[in-house]
Amino acid sequence: MTATGTLSPSRTAATAARVLRQLRHDPRTIALMLLVPCVMLFLLRYVFDGSARTFDTIGASLLGIFPLITMFLVTSIATLRERTSGTLERLLAMPLGKADLIAGYALAFGAVAVVQSVLATGLAVWVLDLDVTGSPWLLLLVALLDALLGTALGLFVSAFAASEFQAVQFMPAVIFPQLLLCGLFTPRDAMHPVLEAVSDVLPMSYAVDGMNEVLHHADLTTAFLRDLTIVAAVALLVLTLGAATLKRRTA
Repeated sequence: MTATGTLSPSRTAATAARVLRQLRHDPRTIALMLLVPCVMLFLLRYVFDGSARTFDTIGASLLGIFPLITMFLVTSIATLRERTSGTLERLLAMPLGKADLIAGYALAFGAVAVVQSVLATGLAVWVLDLDVTGSPWLLLLVALLDALLGTALGLFVSAFAASEFQAVQFMPAVIFPQLLLCGLFTPRDAMHPVLEAVSDVLPMSYAVDGMNEVLHHADLTTAFLRDLTIVAAVALLVLTLGAATLKRRTA
């Protein structure tokens, strides 16, 4: 029976449950997703132990960046492993469409992203004393969307890798330019005009901008809602592209 192209909630949920069962038996991956962002934030706090203001300045931005990076890395490798092992080909020979598979992966890793974002946000705000003007719940919302964006990007790039090593190699190409141009190191409007224009189309820029809006404003702002909408829209677009480009097996 050929795979159907119609998205089915039941098939999507079954796929998500399978992925979560696999993750349960992979403690190293769970540690990478849940603990590494927290450890990095903890280290960062005490790197700037003599300058709490510096941690306040960049801590909120990194609260969104770390989940994005870890989810990108784990999702791209996990999806590629499904393809190289032949699991993906067997699944798509069943009544399981590409959209079901991508949505199932997004749902499973999204559930992990919720836990990851709660842990990292709670650590930053209530343990490491990140000084936030706005609501910590808004920080959590942005962190969650950033993690989902990382999941979407990881699912998308996995279609273009032939090995796990190649999947890791996509990080310098996809993540590092965004990291340099997102406004973490210098305000985007202080960059060269060409680089500023490039940064305007990179989703991580809006992830950082959204975090900074919560950091400096007590109420919801138009800029915050814009940033949130852009990050969510890009994640949805990339998931759609991931379903369209998903391969049954490596070349």
